[in-house]
Amino acid sequence: MGKDHGPSIKDDEQYEALRREGASKEKAARIANESASSSRSATGRKGGRATDYDDRTRDELYDRAREVGIEGRSSMSKDELIDALRHH
Repeated sequence: MGKDHGPSIKDDEQYEALRREGASKEKAARIANESASSSRSATGRKGGRATDYDDRTRDELYDRAREVGIEGRSSMSKDELIDALRHH
């Protein structure tokens, strides 16, 4: 069993695995808590409904980059914004 992360983390083992894989604390907690209330496989199947970055306009990518706090976004091309968003 993984370390006890307190009552806010419902599946400590899943949380630890996600953190080892590089997920942020917030993302790991969100996924671990969701998988505790349903099955892990069902959580993985949910997936997002966002459009592919390649299908978005540069302005849409710029707005998303602003939301997540990517620096230097104003001088980036569409391809650079896509790369920055994928690796953020």
